[in-house]
Amino acid sequence: MIKFQERLKELRNEKELSQQELAKELKVSQRSISSWETGFRQPDFETLSLIAKYFDVTTDYLLGLEK
Repeated sequence: MIKFQERLKELRNEKELSQQELAKELKVSQRSISSWETGFRQPDFETLSLIAKYFDVTTDYLLGLEK
């Protein structure tokens, strides 16, 4: 099962964004992006929704619940 951190990093890399660039787009810190991608922390529901909208995917996709 694919984990959130793997999906996030995959989507960010597909758009050729640095962690800093994505952080700016989502209005969060680069440290937050790094923590999410390493699995140390997870975004709150509101931020998860923003990430899904930004990448035009569902939250279920981000969470690894659908392919």
